[in-house]
This record gives sequence, C-alpha cells and structure tokens, in this order.
Amino acid sequence: MRCDKIRATVFAIFGALLLAATAPVPAQAQNWPQRPVKFIVPFGPGAGADIGARLFAEKLSAKWGQPVVIENRPGGDSIVAIQAFLAANDDHTFLFGPSGNFTVHPFVYSKLPYDPKELIPFARASNTILAMAVKADAPYKTVKEFTEAAKKEPGKFNSGLVQGITEFTFWGYEHAEGLKVTQVPYRDINVAPVDLGEGRIQVVMSSYAIVQPQIQAGRIRAIVVNNKTRAPVAPDVPTAREAGYPSLEVEGLVGIFGLKTVPNDVKEKIAADFKAAAADGSIGDRLKATGQVINVGGPKEFADSIEEQRAKIAATVKAIDFKPKN
Repeated sequence: MRCDKIRATVFAIFGALLLAATAPVPAQAQNWPQRPVKFIVPFGPGAGADIGARLFAEKLSAKWGQPVVIENRPGGDSIVAIQAFLAANDDHTFLFGPSGNFTVHPFVYSKLPYDPKELIPFARASNTILAMAVKADAPYKTVKEFTEAAKKEPGKFNSGLVQGITEFTFWGYEHAEGLKVTQVPYRDINVAPVDLGEGRIQVVMSSYAIVQPQIQAGRIRAIVVNNKTRAPVAPDVPTAREAGYPSLEVEGLVGIFGLKTVPNDVKEKIAADFKAAAADGSIGDRLKATGQVINVGGPKEFADSIEEQRAKIAATVKAIDFKPKN
C-alpha cells in the first residue's frame, strides 16, 4: 500500500512537470507583435548603435513576421529620443541605444523632462568597445607611463572625452591617481583623434570606432580598452584591469528599453528573440568591424549591468563633488 502511494505521488509530480514543460506560451506573448515594431535610436544613421539596431531589426523582422522600423532621433544628449519613445506610449515602440548615454542624466541635470524609472531594460544587445589612446610616438606607451608623465606635469596635459559615462570614468581615474588633465570641449568628438595625432591634445577616451581611423593611419595608438574583456578588434591591447587601473573600467552597454506597462511574458519573449537573432554569429561578425562585440543578455542581466554602471558613476560624482546643471 505504501509503495502504491509513493508511486502515485511520483507519477503526479512527473505529470505536473510534464504539463509545465508543454504549457503554451502565454497568449500576450504568443500574439505579439501584432503590427510593425519601431526602434528609436538616439543617433543619426551610421552610428554604432544605429548599425546594431538595423542588424537586429533585419533578423527580428523575419522572426516576428512584422517590419521593424528604425527611427533616428539624434540630439539633446539622447533626451530627444527618450521623449519620443515615452510619448509613443506603445508596446511596439522601443528605445535602442547605449545605456551610458542616459545613466548619467540624473547626475548631470538637476531637473529632467522624463522619469528615468520609465526606461525598463528589456534585452542587452552588444557592448561598444571603449578605449584610451595617445599619440603614436608619445614617450608613454602604457597607461602606467601616461599616468606617471601626467603626474610630473600637472595641468599641462589635455584630453578629449566623449560626453557621458566616458567622461565620468576618466574623471574617476583622474581622482584616483591624483591627476590634473584639462578637458578640451568638443562639439564633434571625431575631431579629437585628429588633434591627438597632431599633438594638440595628449589623450582621447572614446569608443574604439572613433579612434580607429587614426590608429589605422599610424598616428595614434590605443593603450587600453575600458571593457572587462579584451576586444577582438584590438586583441593585443590590455584591459584597464589588466593594466592595473580598474578605475578606467567601464562597459559600453547597448540594448533595448521598453515601457514598464509591457507584460513580463512579452518582455521575456523579446529578450529570447534577441538571443535567437544573435545565435548564428552573423550579427557579431558584422559588429566587430564597427568596434562592437555581441553581448546579448536578458532583462535581469541588462538591469544588473546598468546598476553596476550607475553605482560607479555615483561613486565618482561623490568623490569629485560633481554638481548637476540647473
């Protein structure tokens, strides 16, 4: 009798597990998308995030059976794109871009025209490779040598930095090492590598794609990549942590953000479909040439990596006593 009860219990558990495994996808996720999907990109055509958005859009459109439209909304420190995304108030419209562009907003602006909590991470897509570069024939060939040279001549070194998280990362490094490097403001950061090659400034920190043309021309050299892992596009360049300067470590996170009103099952479906789109490696191969690496992750992975980014910025803001703009 006891064996029969145990057997019955085992069969009941097995049956429940089998039923759960074969349960249909929730109706909301099953029926989504029902119309064309839009990715709003906070940059113009040809930018790294724009290229990534278009590569994923092509794959996802085939999978979803609906067009995936890219809408470029550059300007306003990404606020133009964010407002357009929020104004759409639509579960078929998303923001596609680097989190670093707006992770800094609450620290930079005393008042924002949007609530950052409205931007919900759905899926991480890739990482932009970030790098620190110096003039090719500069006497300092490593971060350590650059740091020592800058310490010897405080205030005589000038930098070109991409606005946002790259700036805060470099400022954190300056504070940690006791440096005084004068930042040159650039309307177009693409000019900075040219100035670096001409010796008008001494260091540039930006996406690898921005410095790559001058590196290929032999005028400047990358001395470190800021990401956690080495970059396939520059395998011989050490990471910040390998070089002994963890203060320079930062991930160029790129992904898709949606509204908090979108059901969780739809959010999970979108994340799963991003993973499926990247599975054959073709997107990663094409991103490599643009200084990006594929790094797909689900909602929690993306949210956790953004929180790590945000915490590091907060620590720098406190350390340097940074004051937001009015």
